[in-house]
Amino acid sequence: MGIVVEQVSKGFGDFQAVNDVSLEIKTGSLVALLGPSGSGKSTLLRLIAGLEMPDSGRVLLTGRDATYQSVQERNIGFVFQHYALFKHMTVRKNIAFGLEIQKYPKDKIKHRVDELLELVQLGGLGDRYPSQLSGGQRQRVALARALAVEPKVLLLDEPFGALDARVRKDLRAWLRRLHDEVHVTTVFVTHDQEEAMEVADEIVVMNNGKIEQVGTPAQIYDNPASAFVMSFIGPVNVLPSTSRIFEANGFDSPHPEVFLRPQDVLIEVQQNGNATPARVSRIIHLGWEIQAELTLDDGQVVTAHLTRERFDELNLSPSQRVYVKPKEAKAFPLYYSI
Repeated sequence: MGIVVEQVSKGFGDFQAVNDVSLEIKTGSLVALLGPSGSGKSTLLRLIAGLEMPDSGRVLLTGRDATYQSVQERNIGFVFQHYALFKHMTVRKNIAFGLEIQKYPKDKIKHRVDELLELVQLGGLGDRYPSQLSGGQRQRVALARALAVEPKVLLLDEPFGALDARVRKDLRAWLRRLHDEVHVTTVFVTHDQEEAMEVADEIVVMNNGKIEQVGTPAQIYDNPASAFVMSFIGPVNVLPSTSRIFEANGFDSPHPEVFLRPQDVLIEVQQNGNATPARVSRIIHLGWEIQAELTLDDGQVVTAHLTRERFDELNLSPSQRVYVKPKEAKAFPLYYSI
């Protein structure tokens, strides 16, 4: 058993940050807490870490009730967004800090630090100071320091949020490989859907202090449990259920809004069956795919994503007349605005 959260709530004054949340995280898994600002994901992480105490409910770590244990008693590694490295210490001394506090023998500290420097691909940089490293390297030092004391649980709070897009992408792949080597139960907070989808075994989608859905990236994307999840995970067109694109194709919904993924918008250059007329208003080249903005005759705008091969086959151009229909669409009882 890894982490179990049972009916946990936490408020700050009139604001309910976490509201009756229950969650089980398996030993050795890599789980993302995903949601917009104010959704409760960071507060939940801090409750697991012991940095906050719940108003109600309890937290169990490796089968033991840790609700009122101190941070030190929980044997947790914690990595913040802004590294929190000691500027006056070398990389080696930063990584060794927790081991020295726990009075490990010097030879064991040296062996462990050497081992971690290689693990995080910073071998040969142990004598440098944080100011002499790139942002990505500093974040890897922070992870090595957290892993040094062999924690049972590793918690990461927006670990790559302060880095530029290219470095974030590189570190995401690196974190996934690192986790597959060390197998520490890991929970990380992010508001970046792509980051969660790329790195995590499971995603916990949060909104307004509650859990909307828990599942693998494929489950969350392909079978969203609510309008909020579908609107937050990946691009989506939100159209009125009375739109001609649905009426013409027999998609009947009792709900006022229908959700249509851009890749599920089918485009033809000739009228074909029940396809709805539209005009190409804009074409955006995104490298590996093409985004086409289409305006229906009633003025509604629909975004479609096409592969480069399909785009070349259709030979689309701005202002061109085309015909569209939905491959698949979803409707939900309620829509939560983000």
